[in-house]
Amino acid sequence: MYKKQLKLQKILCFLAIVSSVLIFLYALGIMTDLYDTLYSTMKNPADLTETDVPGSIVYYNMQAYNSYFLRESIVLILFSCLLFLTNTHVRRKYYIGNYISVAIFAIANIYVAIEAHGYIEAFKERFLRIDFAALKEHAEMWKTAYTDSTFWFDIHYAVFAFSILVAILLVVSTIWKIRLMKEEARLIAVGKEKTA
Repeated sequence: MYKKQLKLQKILCFLAIVSSVLIFLYALGIMTDLYDTLYSTMKNPADLTETDVPGSIVYYNMQAYNSYFLRESIVLILFSCLLFLTNTHVRRKYYIGNYISVAIFAIANIYVAIEAHGYIEAFKERFLRIDFAALKEHAEMWKTAYTDSTFWFDIHYAVFAFSILVAILLVVSTIWKIRLMKEEARLIAVGKEKTA
């Protein structure tokens, strides 16, 4: 059983890094379509009320949050590296550092997923209030990109579902590890009693 658990914990530690990097890439990508589509609609970036397209201010409204979200994603990458720093991916017996690194990673991932979901859904709702007829007209006139797609807003469900799944499986793997360690300690105690 230990071999299966060790293999699982190693895979999950690598998936933790993958999920954190995926969140980082998502944080970078979410603004791409908005920049291509909405940036040129603002006539005067010093006065955001001057726009060719009502509602396009959502691009500027998202800037501060996106910067914060990007920093959070970098912290998640560091937390996933902490799993490797504490040898959680290879350690047969866990010590306090392993439990702490798993807990930090799991809590941080779930927190970021819940917080980001709220913000992203709120910004999606503002994005959908854009005057898309005016946006299409602007794009045709100035030969700029046009999209009314909410793909980058909607894909967060898959990104964070994967992240939360990895965090939960890492906790389940740790619980399995605790049970195996207790069972091993019990068998050792029984063996010592028989030899005594």
